[in-house]
Amino acid sequence: MAHLAGGARSGGTGVNRAQLEHLIRASAILVEDDEIIVIGSQSVLGQFPDAPAEILVSVEADVFPKNRPERSDLIDGSIGEGSPFHETFGYYAQGVDEKTAVLPSGWKDRLVPVRGEGTRGATGWCLEIHDLVVAKLVAGREKDLDFAAAAARHTLVRQETLQARLADTDVADPLRAIVAARIGRIFNS
Repeated sequence: MAHLAGGARSGGTGVNRAQLEHLIRASAILVEDDEIIVIGSQSVLGQFPDAPAEILVSVEADVFPKNRPERSDLIDGSIGEGSPFHETFGYYAQGVDEKTAVLPSGWKDRLVPVRGEGTRGATGWCLEIHDLVVAKLVAGREKDLDFAAAAARHTLVRQETLQARLADTDVADPLRAIVAARIGRIFNS
C-alpha cells in the first residue's frame, strides 16, 4: 500500500489546504479511486486555498469516491473520527454520499479541482463556494449559518448568485422561503 502520512497536526484549528490534500490522497489510496468528491465546509479550500481562518474550523473533510461511492465506509473505518489516523494527525475524513448535502442543480459541472504534489496524482473535486453556501443555508445548523455569514463577510460569495442557485435547488417552497431569508440576513448582518 502507498504511503499515507504527510500532514502536520492541525493544532486545534480547522483543516488547511495541505491537510485537505493529504485527506484526498489517503482517501484515494484506500478506496482505489483517483477522484474524490469533497462536499463539506473544507471544500472551500478548492477555490480559496488561503480561506479565512474564521471559516476553517472543522477538523474533518466530508468526502466520497466519485467512481466508487459504495466504498465511503472504508474512509470512515480507516481515516475517520477516532481512527489512528485522526489521533496521529489531528484531522480526519468522514465518508459520506452524494445525498448528504442538498445542492443546486448543475453542481457537478462547477466542481473545483484540487490536484498537485500533495495529492500524488489524485484529484479532489470541491464544491464551488456558492453551491457550498446554499447547502449550508439549507442545512441551517448554527455552524452552517456561521459559515455562510463568514463567507459573505469575507466577500467570497455574491447575494445574486446565491439567490440564483437557490432557485435551482430542489427544496419545498416553505424551506425555500426560509433559505431566501437567510441569504438576505447574511448580507445585512
